[in-house]
Amino acid sequence: MTAFQTASCLWTSTGEGETRQLGAALGRVLRPGDVVGLVGELGAGKTTFVQGVARGLGVRGYVASPTFTLVREYQGRLRLYHVDLFRIQEEELEAIGFRELVDAGGAVVVEWADRAPGQLPRDCLWVRLQGSGEQPRALQAQATGPRSAALLRRWEEEVTRAGAGD
Repeated sequence: MTAFQTASCLWTSTGEGETRQLGAALGRVLRPGDVVGLVGELGAGKTTFVQGVARGLGVRGYVASPTFTLVREYQGRLRLYHVDLFRIQEEELEAIGFRELVDAGGAVVVEWADRAPGQLPRDCLWVRLQGSGEQPRALQAQATGPRSAALLRRWEEEVTRAGAGD
């Protein structure tokens, strides 16, 4: 068994601020070509998490859910492509240029990634957010290859350094 097959991490967030802090820690360590798939029920905090990722990348301004636009693009230290698959079928991804986004050299974060798992690269980081309402959130990250395992290690180190996710 290779190291990436067991690379996973679990954090607990007790509020939106902590969820954003965990996202910001990930944003600070993202590299060009990294892909993150987010999974969670409505209200689990996926967009809140992406707002943190954007802040960690140095994006200025408001970061909104791309539910109706499908893709939002932000410029920070890297270009961030924020994709929402809630209202799209897997076969429609080609029409929005999803493959081109993945290959564009920025970082791609996909909400509702479980709706098109075969479209994400085999080696990507999956983050499952569980919980809703006022309850704490569990954020479980799972690497699926060596690249995402390295990303997860950098993220864990950054969370520890920044004191997020305690």
